[in-house]
Amino acid sequence: MTRRIFLFGGLVLGVIFTMGCSLKVVDVSAPAINCVFDSSCTVTVTDSTAPIPIPAGGTNFLQSRTFTGKPGTPANGLYGYEYRIDLRNAVGITYIPCLSAMTLEFGSVINTLDYNGDGETGDQVYVVTGGGLGSVGLASATQWSNTITFNFAAPVCAGGSPGSGQSTYFFGLISAQPPRLVTATVKETTGPSYDVPARAPQLGGP
Repeated sequence: MTRRIFLFGGLVLGVIFTMGCSLKVVDVSAPAINCVFDSSCTVTVTDSTAPIPIPAGGTNFLQSRTFTGKPGTPANGLYGYEYRIDLRNAVGITYIPCLSAMTLEFGSVINTLDYNGDGETGDQVYVVTGGGLGSVGLASATQWSNTITFNFAAPVCAGGSPGSGQSTYFFGLISAQPPRLVTATVKETTGPSYDVPARAPQLGGP
């Protein structure tokens, strides 16, 4: 009997691991979200961009943004990571590509902060739906081990002419680890996926 219970318990744990863990996503506005990182409610950021090799003309990019929490703030000593996919100037002629999700190796996510100011800690992912760029948010964020998949609330599409495409909002997380170069995978709605350079935390630690 003991052996059977042990095997069943292992099977349940295996199913849970395969399904992944849903992260808590909240909507925020800028510049209020900046106050989590800097008492002046402004942050000094490091930006990098990389093109996504979708079948479209014009320009597009995945933007990675990093910054650090200053003394006296809730994120003191921690590292902020934000991402945005911009297809506003990507142009499709006979075919308009759209993106549905992005996956990258992130590691542990800090979950002790209150990003949206509702008085409850435990927020893990924030989406800057007010006061910033973009028009498409997140439907969900799911973590399997060190890897996180961000599913967009609607397809992020190129346009039929320059300037008519779409952009996600900035979406962000916090880590205790400094940045490193990684490869993000961006999925098209019709099935293909594309590898894109990005920045994410070093693995290890809390």
